[in-house]
Amino acid sequence: MNRDRDIFEELFVLEMANNHWGNLKRGLKIIQDFAQVVRFNNIRACIKLQFRDVEAFIHKDFRTRSDIRYIKKTIDTQMTKKDFSTMVDAIRQSGCIPSATPFDERSVELCAELGIQIIKIASSDINDWLLIEKVAETRRPVIASSGGSSVKDTDDLVTFFANRNIPLALNHCVSLYPTEDRYLEMNQIDYLRNRYPNNVIGFSTHEFGDWHSSMMIAYAKGARTFERHIDIDMDGVPVSQYCTRPQQADTWFKAYHKAREMCGASGATKRQPLNKEVEYLDNLVRGVYAKRDLPAGYVFEHRRIPDDVYLAIPLQKGQISCRELMSGEVLLKPLQKDQAILIDDIDTPYGQNPELKKLISNRGI
Repeated sequence: MNRDRDIFEELFVLEMANNHWGNLKRGLKIIQDFAQVVRFNNIRACIKLQFRDVEAFIHKDFRTRSDIRYIKKTIDTQMTKKDFSTMVDAIRQSGCIPSATPFDERSVELCAELGIQIIKIASSDINDWLLIEKVAETRRPVIASSGGSSVKDTDDLVTFFANRNIPLALNHCVSLYPTEDRYLEMNQIDYLRNRYPNNVIGFSTHEFGDWHSSMMIAYAKGARTFERHIDIDMDGVPVSQYCTRPQQADTWFKAYHKAREMCGASGATKRQPLNKEVEYLDNLVRGVYAKRDLPAGYVFEHRRIPDDVYLAIPLQKGQISCRELMSGEVLLKPLQKDQAILIDDIDTPYGQNPELKKLISNRGI
């Protein structure tokens, strides 16, 4: 389960829009062009196909209804199993992971037959339980988008796959094609992460004006899988406004790397400060100096410390700082007024710890 869940981490899902217009040549060119950008940017990606058993998917009495846009597009873009198999092989050979969205039960069987590694449940099917149960039978990792869903829809889906020990990633998605920036609702990533802490949360977007800002925001908010529709300019076929071309994907991937660099290590633990950062701050720390002559055996007491010492920069090598000065420390040798108090001059717990003593001895000027 955990191993399979890791497949979602830092994963880009590149969905071929409009079923690449049902054109095998176009589909193979999309795979080739985007695989090059994927390799150049050193990211993990799957290329996602759309499977429909068209004869069963559309009622026989409506197959000639060219006035219904979705029906016409589905019929115009249908492909043979042989062509889909060719494309799946091309995806594997490109170094990407083959993925698919099946829109009916027979298409789920095709996913299994072609060895599809990740199955996507479309936003429109998040409560299509006949289809979802068929998907679960494959035992493949699943990604689902939450566009247009209710809280109960999403709760039920998460519970269903958790009970079957099948990895599920959940994408925040606004199902508007294209999506204006003002409708992106990026705070929903926070909501999904808080409500479903055991699931990888992602961001599936159909925006059309920016391939940089939303990636930076999504990664910073904790999204770890990212999805966009993809297409290319070819044969004069218009590219849908919500689609990403290869050069735009390059910008998208670079924004991911920049966000990852700026966010740094995991937010689950305190970061380890850089050595140069520590050295810089050490230069600003005040060192402890004798305010008057002090005899050997003198015990520093909290109430008298302001009369005994003063704090000033620079901090010198081996000198104790304001961080180490404490009540109860004993002078091992006499000190003159304005003399720096060194770690070897006092009996202190810091002097008993070799690592701490080494740190104090090496810092400062």
